Amino acid sequence: MKKRIEIASGAVVAIVLVAGLYWLGVRSIAPAHRVRAATIAHPLAPDFSLTDINGAKLSLSDYKGKVVLLDFWASWCGPCRIEIPWFVQMQEKYRDQGFAVLGVAMQDTPDSVTNFYQQFHLNYPVAMGDAKTAALYGGIYGLPTSFVIGRDGRIYSQHSGTTGAGIFEKEIEQLLADKSQDEDANFTPVGEPEEIEVGTPAEANPDVPGVDISRLSPAELADYKKQLGAGMCTCGGCKFSLLQCRRDDTTCPVSKKMAREMLKQIEDAKDKSKT
Repeated sequence: MKKRIEIASGAVVAIVLVAGLYWLGVRSIAPAHRVRAATIAHPLAPDFSLTDINGAKLSLSDYKGKVVLLDFWASWCGPCRIEIPWFVQMQEKYRDQGFAVLGVAMQDTPDSVTNFYQQFHLNYPVAMGDAKTAALYGGIYGLPTSFVIGRDGRIYSQHSGTTGAGIFEKEIEQLLADKSQDEDANFTPVGEPEEIEVGTPAEANPDVPGVDISRLSPAELADYKKQLGAGMCTCGGCKFSLLQCRRDDTTCPVSKKMAREMLKQIEDAKDKSKT
């Protein structure tokens, strides 16, 4: 009887731990592998300029002409820790062919990232990312999220969740085989193709992250923010106003869509008043 009670107690503790980990990580860890690739045109990868953990400048534009694997990750993310040793091997294997891995750590601390970098002997640059960097790449909804970028600076696929090393290598080898810096029309993603959404520098702003407010005057922006403050995000989890959700959770696709629709109404009304 005592043994049965111990087994039952252990099962309850395990369930509680799993549930706790799920709720802690549900907004940050990508649940499963998903590949996305532009179906019509491959969007240009937005440039960014960060400082890597060794104090050097890290800009994507400096890697034009190379095939790049851009990895958004965190030291606490289990799937990221599985993938990164593969990236170290790929960097070593393909470096001389014009390949580079770039790491952008999200939702992490410099000390944790530096410790991880040293422990796993990373051989490629890693920088601390921020909400602006995430917004440039359409919002990073889960970790790991990786982008495969061609010599022409265009994104050919996006991978969310744990991805097999062979999947990355097949795509990388395709792009390395094309020595030109023109768009590779023959690229075939390993998976079902989808459109990839990227942001613009105008959308990476502190007022309403993820929304291009560049056409609004200061008075119009103040009115727009007032409307966002009065509206509620309907994602079902945050219970934030639209404005608070855009600022506190820039990865929320629901508040982004609602805020963009509200802005479009304002801009349409503005254009109509001019005619």
